[in-house]
Amino acid sequence: MEPNPGLFVCLLLLGSTELCCPQPLGLLQGGARPPVPSLPPVQVQCLEAQLVVTVSRDLFGTGKLVQPSDLTLGPEGCRPLVSTGGDDAVVKFEVGVHECGSSVQVTNDALVYSTFLLHKPRPVGNLSIVRTNRAEVPIECHYPRQGNVSSRAILPTWVPFRTTVSSEEKLVFSLRLMEENWSTEKTSPTFFLGEAAHLQAEVRTGSHLPLRLFVDYCVATPTLDQDASPRHTIVDFHGCLVDGLSDSSSAFQGPRPRPDILRFTVDVFHFANDSRNTVYITCHLKVTPANQAPDQLNKACSYSKSSSSWTPVEGAADICKCCDKGNCGGPGYSRRQAPARSQEIRSMSRKRRHVTEEADVTVGPLIFLGEAGGHSVEGWTSPVHPSMALGLGLAVMAFLSLAVVLGLTKRCHSASHSMSLSQ
Repeated sequence: MEPNPGLFVCLLLLGSTELCCPQPLGLLQGGARPPVPSLPPVQVQCLEAQLVVTVSRDLFGTGKLVQPSDLTLGPEGCRPLVSTGGDDAVVKFEVGVHECGSSVQVTNDALVYSTFLLHKPRPVGNLSIVRTNRAEVPIECHYPRQGNVSSRAILPTWVPFRTTVSSEEKLVFSLRLMEENWSTEKTSPTFFLGEAAHLQAEVRTGSHLPLRLFVDYCVATPTLDQDASPRHTIVDFHGCLVDGLSDSSSAFQGPRPRPDILRFTVDVFHFANDSRNTVYITCHLKVTPANQAPDQLNKACSYSKSSSSWTPVEGAADICKCCDKGNCGGPGYSRRQAPARSQEIRSMSRKRRHVTEEADVTVGPLIFLGEAGGHSVEGWTSPVHPSMALGLGLAVMAFLSLAVVLGLTKRCHSASHSMSLSQ
């Protein structure tokens, strides 16, 4: 048979005998004609969470079967399933739609997962030649975005789906320094000893059902690190304001303006034998449903020195009895605990089922005007540096000396003037 120039050009442009010749070009060995595939050589099934790709080993429709080891899926090169003696004419892949390095694209109507099937022939045995081409077949799975694709029913079924999603929004906690009348936020962080810091803890609930805010524990440190030393515990045992046990009037303020706001005062202090005059206060805040009654794990209790007892902002009085024992039914940031346990405490706190959300919030630095050693005169602490005091003393002495000299000079001048007149 003479060569056909038109066929040669067609092969160069299209690279496929099937596109150039509608009829088989010849016979295979043994007189058999090339098989005509009835199904596509690559079939894709996009399941709910899986991608199933079935590849015919006669990938190019030439009758020459490709090796399963030459086929991979995706950028990560996932291997096909091992054949168990079934149909050896196909190679099968079963992977998750997000596996093997697949990429996802979000459109207005669908989620599109994209990957590709790669045929990369390698020499067989000791040969250094290959007889098939490298090929890459793009694969996409489109999933519509409309509707609920969860396999589980939304409970309770009479609650709208939008309400269920809104209740899962992340809460925003805050701890702010307020003026004495609680109406505005304090702009200056400076204090004198003897004053009280007014702190307001708040949570922004958004679309949540009503929530009640609690201060689980608070600790004061000279730096941002709540495990730093020295440190002073202000609130402990899940809502006991233990700072009020000492010589102070620190207390929670009741009644609350709203369930999602909790106010308390802390008498100003500084750390003894520490040259720093800054204090950071870190509090662990949490919320419960507003209709849930306060208990030993969710409370706000202040100590009253007049009655020598604990009083809650709301709830039954007996929920505060555990404050005296220092054991309120769970882990707390106790003054007797090592600072290394704070991470463990936060981890265990997150496991409580009745706590919807919680967070650590820090306010500071609070700056206390006064000497760290606590030297004061009639309740006022002078901020004057020793070198400045020395300079002022020298200036006073110089001024007095100048006054004496001027006085003597004037007296001598008056005396000499009198003597001249008498003569």
